[in-house]
Amino acid sequence: MTDKSFASHGDLAEKKVTFERLSEHAYAYTAEGDPNTGVLVGDDGVLVIDTQATPVMAQDVMRRIRQVTDLPIRQVVLSHYHAVRVMGASAYGAEQIIASRDTYDLIVERGEADFHSEVGRFPRLFRAVESVPGLTWPNTVFEGRLTLWMGKLEVQILQLGRGHTKGDTVVWLPGEKVLFSGDLVEYDATPYTGDAYLLQWPTTLDALAALGPEKLVPGRGAALKTPAEVAAGLAGTRAFVTELVASVRAGVAAKKELGAVYHDTYARLKPKFGHWVIFDHCLPFDVSRAYDELTRHPDPRVWTAERDREMWATLEGRRD
Repeated sequence: MTDKSFASHGDLAEKKVTFERLSEHAYAYTAEGDPNTGVLVGDDGVLVIDTQATPVMAQDVMRRIRQVTDLPIRQVVLSHYHAVRVMGASAYGAEQIIASRDTYDLIVERGEADFHSEVGRFPRLFRAVESVPGLTWPNTVFEGRLTLWMGKLEVQILQLGRGHTKGDTVVWLPGEKVLFSGDLVEYDATPYTGDAYLLQWPTTLDALAALGPEKLVPGRGAALKTPAEVAAGLAGTRAFVTELVASVRAGVAAKKELGAVYHDTYARLKPKFGHWVIFDHCLPFDVSRAYDELTRHPDPRVWTAERDREMWATLEGRRD
């Protein structure tokens, strides 16, 4: 097998955007496996969940919002700290940028490094990167739970456990049974686990399921619009995470080096998950993190543009 293009450098095709209404107040902005954005239209304003990667790219979300409401955009919620989710925030002019305390701390610790790392991985998703004014800083930080009232609409902003990152935040509409999961759930899209807590992720999925969502907007992939589709999204994400961990754990037990574990895990997961969006991009990062978590690094190490390239050369350069 020949070496692949680094990360998503080979992914240059523009994706078809869908903007659809899921309930009285909730909308989903999705794009064939590109990062999703959620929109809530309350009685007195609009809340946006995840922002796209640059202010220029966020303008398309703004255009869709203005097709359904003229109300001001008052809040932006960050489901986690990754640059592809947060760097478009300045476009919305929101009064509040809301994040968990853990997400805020991660921006302080590694936001700048993550920004440069992700720009290097996703050239198409960071269109007009020069429009980014700097890191996105939350001005409302919560721990565990924050409830907003958008007029009569109750919005629960919840940190239910670690998974994709330690700061993962979901947005839940209890009256309409709609959940915005961020990257804790993906649908027909490969979970990126390079900054994950893989051993805790399944328990966090249990907590999401316990809310009883009837509709769910994942971090990537189509909006899930029935309880059966929601169950499938949760089950698929769980299967990927648990099979990744099982494969890497077997390699660690056999005292194999990271490169050999990656080779084995790619072969094991490719038949079942290889058709999912960004599988080849994610898996080197995913196996690296799983190997770390199961050996010597309970907390994720910082990814830098340099570390990205070194890891990719080590793992992708040895596959045959």
